[in-house]
Amino acid sequence: MERVSMNGIVIIAHAPLASALKTCVAHVFPDRAQGVLALDVQADATAESSLSLAREAVANLGGTPLLLLSDVLGATPCNVATQLLRIVHAQGAGQARLLAGVNLPMLWRAVNYQQEPLDALVARALQSGSQGVQEVVV
Repeated sequence: MERVSMNGIVIIAHAPLASALKTCVAHVFPDRAQGVLALDVQADATAESSLSLAREAVANLGGTPLLLLSDVLGATPCNVATQLLRIVHAQGAGQARLLAGVNLPMLWRAVNYQQEPLDALVARALQSGSQGVQEVVV
């Protein structure tokens, strides 16, 4: 049986959000949690030290396509993810895309369709992320 290649999913967010989101993945998709990396950017950490941790984490993925997810556009975690994206592209180490504004519906959809081509995965994640934000009227 042919092995399906999986995209790497890396969450880079303010502590403890990245780890909390990964815990939610493990709750719903226990067999897929190992395919999700979480980097909690600590309040006292420098961008350089966070970038170093992120580089170490993705180095173990061996050039697999990466979906980077960050919490807030323009904040330190997103800036770290943006720097990581530039490094991956500059090294020609594989495909990578970055989405800011991660939420749980987005992440669950990404994990569920992790084996799809990266462009399709990004489209699914964006759609689910935006559809997951709705007003509840009683």
